[in-house]
Amino acid sequence: MQPLPELLTFDAYLARERQADTRHEFLNGEAVAMAGASLRHNEIVGNVFATLRRQLRPRGCGVFTSDLRVWIPAEERGVYPDVVVVCGEPQLYDDAADTLLNPNLLIEVLSPSTEGVDRGEKFASYRTLPSLTDYVLVAQKRVLVEHFARQDDGRWLLTSATRLSDAISLSLDARLSLADVYDGIQGLLEIPST
Repeated sequence: MQPLPELLTFDAYLARERQADTRHEFLNGEAVAMAGASLRHNEIVGNVFATLRRQLRPRGCGVFTSDLRVWIPAEERGVYPDVVVVCGEPQLYDDAADTLLNPNLLIEVLSPSTEGVDRGEKFASYRTLPSLTDYVLVAQKRVLVEHFARQDDGRWLLTSATRLSDAISLSLDARLSLADVYDGIQGLLEIPST
């Protein structure tokens, strides 16, 4: 029988992670290595970042890519969403300023290896963040953006968009145009017939 791996505290994980050459997410005492992203994935993340930054930066919102960690205390989970938005004053875990506590919007670009987790357990974890108002999933191989918006009663409302002419309206008074999201890669997508 093999011994169980040593469980880390979040602070011990942070100390290791800040020195590591590769990134790891933190889940219940374990550091889990992250896979690399494809060219298409990075292009979509860049498009989403640029679109949201242009709209939200003048309103005092910070828009960040996957280098900013989000700590989810209720789930003991530290993750790197593809795009993170925080409006107002960011609340940070410590003085290193690399771990956010109060995101308003989280976006994940789906890949075959992460889609199930992004839709399931990760979204369940994200929903425990009181500051979160919007969660967006973006497909890579077809035109599909799914927006979950927290309602006043705590329920989440799903809106899907499947045409390049569509746009998603976010709770932060911003719009995510699918033409902008998929700019430069339309020829690589499965586009449904109308």
